[in-house]
Amino acid sequence: MTMEVHILGTSSARPTSIRQVSGSLISCRDGIAVIDAGEGFQSRFATQRKRMKSFETYHLKSSKVGVLCLTHGHLDHTWGVLPWLQSMALDNRNQPLLIIGPTTDGVVDAMLSGQPLPEDTPQSDLSVQYRFWHQLGGTSSNLGYEVRWVLGAVKSNRWIEFSSQGKVVQLSEMPQPEGWRHNRIEPIPTVHTIPSCAWQLTSKARKGKFNRYRAIELGLNEDEKAELAAGTDINKNGELLLSRDFRGEDVSPLSVIISGDTAEMAPSLTSIGGCNLLIHEATFLDDLAQHAQDYLHSTASGAARTAIACGANHLVLTHYGARIKQTGPSLDEAMSELANSEIGLSAAWDGDRVLVEDSGKVSHLYWRDDGWTR
Repeated sequence: MTMEVHILGTSSARPTSIRQVSGSLISCRDGIAVIDAGEGFQSRFATQRKRMKSFETYHLKSSKVGVLCLTHGHLDHTWGVLPWLQSMALDNRNQPLLIIGPTTDGVVDAMLSGQPLPEDTPQSDLSVQYRFWHQLGGTSSNLGYEVRWVLGAVKSNRWIEFSSQGKVVQLSEMPQPEGWRHNRIEPIPTVHTIPSCAWQLTSKARKGKFNRYRAIELGLNEDEKAELAAGTDINKNGELLLSRDFRGEDVSPLSVIISGDTAEMAPSLTSIGGCNLLIHEATFLDDLAQHAQDYLHSTASGAARTAIACGANHLVLTHYGARIKQTGPSLDEAMSELANSEIGLSAAWDGDRVLVEDSGKVSHLYWRDDGWTR
């Protein structure tokens, strides 16, 4: 199944007259993963859902969301979380939801031991926000559906969960969304002013499609079809039928990464060994490269350098600072880095869709008032 990314906000730090703050979702065979939920996320989700009803054959449903992945705790990435959870409660949601994000080893140690958070813990750390959201009713008992609140020291792979009773439980590993069998969501540490990570959604490799028409033409019964489909060769009327001849080409895994806020060339990101699609922040242009370094953000050209280093097939720029009114200069600066590569490049606007087909081909669909255009 094609993976599809919906980019519902492309502005850095605060909304502008033409852009909203961060919030995206990835639709896959198992369901939907939401990546960040800044201010007004539920309204943007609802708007995109209406667009899909009007112009496409499948619908976005909040009931299909299995996981909310937070890249870090800055409010332009998180301030829409609790209102959205409460709206889903009003809609009588009954499916479980996993909420997961990064923190530090110091926070994990303190919470497991019942001690106060370390003095250097920023107010924007997700551990602080989780407690705040719990106090305001963001628990399974108050919402009426199961919510798992999970935090992790991503680099050391240590995970804790906030229970509805206010206790903190250590987990042996990072959980996956309930019922997901064909895709995995994983964090990749990034470099920012507070604990942060990118999120990678990867599908499992699949066998090629079974050729039922050929099986029917040969007069095979259901048991014979089942054996071939399971990979077992069979004899039919003295002829050996090879199971591999009844399968199309295997479908390779697909991989989509959304970065959140980060300086360019985050070491864990550049060492992943390839992905089909990288959606990377591009807060600044090169004339403010020093700002990017000081605040641990990326320029458009820095995003391009990161895409080359991590082996991305296609790069989408997003998360523009307020000074950036049009994406042309960002594309120009990124393209100057990608000129000698085969990496595809595009720039996101709010409401865009980016499709990754089974073949690995990436298509960027731009939202216009009367639908999407390539």
